[in-house]
Amino acid sequence: MQPRNMSMSGVVDLAAVKAAQEAKAKAEQARAEAARQGGGPGAVSPADLVIDVDEAGFESDVLQRSTEVPVVIDFWAEWCEPCKQLSPVLERLAVEYNGRFLLAKVDVDANQMLMQQFGIQGIPAVFAVVAGQALPLFQGAAGEAQIRQTLDQLVQVAEQRFGLTGLTVDPDAEPGGSPAAAEKAPAGPYDALLEAAVRALDSGDLGGAVQAYKNVLSEDPGHPEAKLGLAQAELLQRVQGLDLQQVRRDAADRPGDAQAQITAADLDLVGGHVEDAFGRLIDTIRRTAGDERDTVRLRLLELFEVVGTDDPRVASSRRALARALF
Repeated sequence: MQPRNMSMSGVVDLAAVKAAQEAKAKAEQARAEAARQGGGPGAVSPADLVIDVDEAGFESDVLQRSTEVPVVIDFWAEWCEPCKQLSPVLERLAVEYNGRFLLAKVDVDANQMLMQQFGIQGIPAVFAVVAGQALPLFQGAAGEAQIRQTLDQLVQVAEQRFGLTGLTVDPDAEPGGSPAAAEKAPAGPYDALLEAAVRALDSGDLGGAVQAYKNVLSEDPGHPEAKLGLAQAELLQRVQGLDLQQVRRDAADRPGDAQAQITAADLDLVGGHVEDAFGRLIDTIRRTAGDERDTVRLRLLELFEVVGTDDPRVASSRRALARALF
């Protein structure tokens, strides 16, 4: 297991929607298998929301569970005084958030390999794993307000981008119930269409993926997963087959050519150069007018959707766009 860093405000992950659907599919398969074996759906107790994890159980207790619920990892040690202050706060919040995330506690003295794999230089250190992807949350002492803000963002991203709504908690349930038996909401009305989009992406049929997401949005225009999926699939479709070097030359040779700058901005974004893509289009908006300017503005708004409207780079670029327009 080699964790991957994934900032919540982070880099553009053009496979995010596909990963989300795969994570949901795995969770649904696990629940179906548990029901087939007689486990059936059920609820966890509040005591099950905080677990001790070691290297041997990391795969099942963290990675597999993260396809159902965000798993927050608290790396601690008995000798660490800040850990003794932070850990009780995380444990209390795990119960207070009522199944929106699972807290996994890792004693670094007993699990040196996990500490090394996560690249931890000091403790306390807090990470999360969402749909099998690891991301750092914070290191060192943190105030409760900051912790709550981070957790709120985590559960929002997990739900909106990965469809992870957490665990059902029953105060009367016996501790130690089967994780795979946690009760979930019934399958949504658009799951078949979203799965069709994933299959299209798997086969390289970007046009089919675009249409599948549009089919969802025709019924539910605000569906967050479909909006993100459509924006990303359309971006991939636009850059497919482009000559990277030629696009770069065209953009450099024709700074006033709106279409050349739009195409280069698409490639910037696919390459993970988010601020370059946004800055290129905002500069182009300053140099253009009329319908041409509006075309560039609309493409910029589309790229905002690809990155995610909660990303701070989107917020700052919206302000720069307003200044460029007015």
